[in-house]
Amino acid sequence: MNDDALSTLRTDPVMASLLDRHDPHTERSWSEFERLCISIINQQLSTASAKAVKERVFDVLDHEVTPETVLAASEEKLRDAGLSRTKVEYIKNSARAFQRDDYTKSGLADCSDEEVISRLTEIKGVGDWTARMYLLFVLEREDVLPLGDLAVRRGIEQLYGDGEEMTRAEMREIAEAWRPYRSLATRYIWAEYETD
Repeated sequence: MNDDALSTLRTDPVMASLLDRHDPHTERSWSEFERLCISIINQQLSTASAKAVKERVFDVLDHEVTPETVLAASEEKLRDAGLSRTKVEYIKNSARAFQRDDYTKSGLADCSDEEVISRLTEIKGVGDWTARMYLLFVLEREDVLPLGDLAVRRGIEQLYGDGEEMTRAEMREIAEAWRPYRSLATRYIWAEYETD
């Protein structure tokens, strides 16, 4: 974690208190394709449900999560692991896309955040939220603010609005103080939200 990021975030008193209270764990390093699969599994599921389904899906794939193993896996086994028919289709679409194009960190290095979102959302089943999770976790872009994430929105409302509903414009205004390190700020908001 760089000192510039921490000093920038500390200019916001609420964020400064989060920096003192949390150490957002860095998750294990997944391959780009594994991380995309995890984001698709996580779509519209609670954290606990998503974790359980991910474990079962990865078990079905013998923890060799590649485009080839996903395409070879039977739809029935993936559905038995907890994926809906739609998510099976989305994961298989992603596997085909990864075989066709280079979505690795190096392959997307010269693309702007908006270009990455545009390329990823061409894959059926990858929406704006999933693309932003990819920017944040896989590409490790520093200034991603994923307001499509319910936990981020609720976390901002609890921390900055006493739990009252806020517009996304109001949230963006609050997050201006975190630029250009909104990704790191987001991790602290998640850490706080998950302790509630």
